[in-house]
Amino acid sequence: MAKKEYDVESLLPLQSATFYILMALGDGERHGYAIIQDIAARTGGEVKLSAGTLYRSIQRMQEQGLIVETKRRPAPEEDDERRRYYQITKFGSSVVHAELRRLQQLIKLARSKGFAPERA
Repeated sequence: MAKKEYDVESLLPLQSATFYILMALGDGERHGYAIIQDIAARTGGEVKLSAGTLYRSIQRMQEQGLIVETKRRPAPEEDDERRRYYQITKFGSSVVHAELRRLQQLIKLARSKGFAPERA
């Protein structure tokens, strides 16, 4: 079965879990639990992904070409062989940029209608 090709616009708007995972991988490779911890830390604990949500999202994101599992491993004393490490792809970065442009347009529209304050 051939891998389905996705274009950037077909993936927008991003699901919130997808967006947070891509943000966590923006700093570099991470394993699943580190992704969960990063998201919780960046959101002040407001967003807590369950392992089930994370791994279903990761599987889908790999199929879409947003992320890949990397073969690089940390030093053995810092690693656990059960861990899988993921990194964002160039296509994933393109999708993040497109999503940010989309969100900026929404904010601009909301401001023009008086629903959002001007920049703080």
